[in-house]
Amino acid sequence: MDFTYTIYIVLIPLAVFLLLGINYNKIKPVIAGWIGSLGLLSSLVLSYYTAYKYFFEVGKVEGVYQTFVYKWRWMSFTDTLHIDMGVLIDQISVMMLIVVSTISFVVHLYSRGYMKGDPGTTRFFAFLSLFTFSMLGLVLATNLFQIYIFWELVGVSSFLLIGYYYTKPSAVAAAKKAFIVTRFADLGFLIGILIIGYYTGTFDFIELTNPQGTVIANWASTSFMGLSVITWALILIFIGGAGKSAMFPLHIWLPDAMEGPTPVSALIHAATMVVAGVYLVARLFVMYYFVEDGFALNIVAWVGAISALFAAIIALTQNDIKRVLAFSTMSQIGYMMLALGVSSYEGHDGLGYMASMFHLFTHAMFKALLFLGAGSIIHAVHSNYLKDMGGLRKYMPVTHITFLIAALSISGVPGFAGFFSKDEILVAAYEHNKLIYYIGVFVAGLTAFYMFRLYFGIFWGKETVYNYKPHESPLSMTIPLMFLAFMSIAAGYIHFSEYVTADHQAFEAHLNVPLAAIAVGVGLIGIVLAFIFYKKENNLSEKVSNAFGSFYKWTYNKFYIDELYLFITKQIIFKRISAPFAWFDRHIVDGTMNLIGNTTVATSNKIKGLQSGKLQDYAFAFVAGAVILVMIFIYNSII
Repeated sequence: MDFTYTIYIVLIPLAVFLLLGINYNKIKPVIAGWIGSLGLLSSLVLSYYTAYKYFFEVGKVEGVYQTFVYKWRWMSFTDTLHIDMGVLIDQISVMMLIVVSTISFVVHLYSRGYMKGDPGTTRFFAFLSLFTFSMLGLVLATNLFQIYIFWELVGVSSFLLIGYYYTKPSAVAAAKKAFIVTRFADLGFLIGILIIGYYTGTFDFIELTNPQGTVIANWASTSFMGLSVITWALILIFIGGAGKSAMFPLHIWLPDAMEGPTPVSALIHAATMVVAGVYLVARLFVMYYFVEDGFALNIVAWVGAISALFAAIIALTQNDIKRVLAFSTMSQIGYMMLALGVSSYEGHDGLGYMASMFHLFTHAMFKALLFLGAGSIIHAVHSNYLKDMGGLRKYMPVTHITFLIAALSISGVPGFAGFFSKDEILVAAYEHNKLIYYIGVFVAGLTAFYMFRLYFGIFWGKETVYNYKPHESPLSMTIPLMFLAFMSIAAGYIHFSEYVTADHQAFEAHLNVPLAAIAVGVGLIGIVLAFIFYKKENNLSEKVSNAFGSFYKWTYNKFYIDELYLFITKQIIFKRISAPFAWFDRHIVDGTMNLIGNTTVATSNKIKGLQSGKLQDYAFAFVAGAVILVMIFIYNSII
């Protein structure tokens, strides 16, 4: 089977971006919406065709899923070290094609209704297509440098979309914040790539992730500060992934990214930017697992667990519904990271790897539904805040039911997609690290509580007196919601362990009833507590928040991490480090150069009269010189 046609999956969104971007003043917004949607529909059809061919016809040979690579040489450094461009077709890249193309197409359809009347809609669809092109190129990359190129394009796309409302200072600041924070993380990624290229002689994923290959066999050939240089490289690469996936402490850009239009939030949080870090670790999982007994993989696990807990606690106290969902994303991405971190490689021992990819798949569906549902709500009440909402179930029945399905799914209620994928993560954690398992179970309870706090606060609770009657969103927005609601249930029934595994061989995963019962029980406790606190108007939540005192204040202010970063940058880096360097540069370096220049100018001003071009001056100088020489001669003769 020839999969070379998959390059068109990537190139079609690029063509749409160029068409809309170059002609954004000429193409009407309505036409731009159709061009963007039809372009993504083409990529979607090709992606589904590729998945069918790969998983059901030619992908598996004698029980092992094969890898297909099509590439051409771009730049050569040595016989072995070179940068290729191409496409890599295997289990996780095909799975990601489905995720990215599906969510992007749904977001394009939804945006046709959401962005109606916005004068910059054509520009918006151009940026959406660029974002999709960048992510599709990233998941099909054949080597580290190719993935880095598209990695940076994803960053540029997010900058453009987060700052889409460029007349709003807050949107501009949020775009810069996301760009700068992820640039620091990406520096680590780049250094890691260069270290791997230098010490292994290759950037190619096939060579780097071959368990029997020379790279894995020779990982300990060089060490630094007690760790192999390959381990250091993997840690640095993970820093890049942690920045993109908003893991603690590089998460500060994520809540502010809500300044972009809500469909952008759905795309960033469900299918593109934040899952790129998870995909990167999964792509290099063989190295993370085999190099130095998985030392770097333990870091992945703990960063994921801490991030999941940290974000879930903050989400409890936020009142902007998009920010609650943003911290929810951070928490769920933490789940995916910890699942990779507690995974082994072969057979059922690789349950964590499979569970991580499974949760990435299901999370894309219900998180896109939550964000698009939030967009429908904001579209109706023109506010992001819970205090401006309440009783909306009467006015928005479709949004109400679909949002409820998404909340049930993310809360891990049996029968919904999130239950199946989260259960596998908790089983993998229980088998490998009990403490991380307990953190995961606790986070499951917190997730159920804050999601149903959101649900009851929006659709039940105090019935807000609206200045106008809220209304259900148009079909262009509700049809995508209904589709994602269906997927938020159906995606859980895919036997994922038959299609995506660490060692490319299918295994049978079973529901662990005792562990599932514990997780479901904890989740139901969270839902019941949210019901008691927020179903009807009361002051219980106020009493509890007052009881927690300073801790509530700290969580509401996101543990002052943003303020800490500002203090470090302004008071330490800018004032204590940058300011002295700036003074030295301005007064010593520039002063020395200015002194040399000014001295040269002053000297030239003094002597430039020697070559005035006036004949009488030259004659005077000649006669005066001659007279002086004669006088010197006479003086010497007398003496």
